[in-house]
Amino acid sequence: MPKLYFRYGAMNSSKTANLIMTAHNYKSLNRNVFILKPSIDTRFDTKKIVSRTGMEVDVDMLLDKDSNIKNIVNKNIECILVDEGQFLTENLVNQLKDISVEIPVIVYGLRTDFRSRLFEGSKRLFELADSIEEIKTICSTCNKKATINAKFISLGNGNKSIVYEGDNQIDLGSEEKYISLCYSCWKKNKNE
Repeated sequence: MPKLYFRYGAMNSSKTANLIMTAHNYKSLNRNVFILKPSIDTRFDTKKIVSRTGMEVDVDMLLDKDSNIKNIVNKNIECILVDEGQFLTENLVNQLKDISVEIPVIVYGLRTDFRSRLFEGSKRLFELADSIEEIKTICSTCNKKATINAKFISLGNGNKSIVYEGDNQIDLGSEEKYISLCYSCWKKNKNE
């Protein structure tokens, strides 16, 4: 059904693996899927979306702030999948919303940054999405539901210190830089 879907979760909630499986499901039914990701995401491969599980899928288009997504849409595309939706601009999300009137658009991404502040793309997705689904994962400390993408620095000897402030909202990384925490564990560390 043509709609704009936003599927969000904390880090390590299998968002990318879900996207790759959704792409596989469409392709196994001989449906044309168009896959997008922000050009800023260069962590694993610029031409692929790669899950930490080892699964991967080719990207059809890299997005930057000036991309015109509407130009790529044609009647042969039956679904658009977008990874790392938090890095989208408001304009890109607006374009995806316009496209979703005719073609299902499913966007996967984080809700908030390491400071627990909404990303620009996530904010606009919450405002415009027809369907919003949380992909859940557990806190790496206490096993409650994780909602915070905690950023840390290594202090040596296996010790870590969580970072709570900073100007750079976008700081790409994975397990070497971020852990998923529930709000209580994140707040507890801040108060210690």
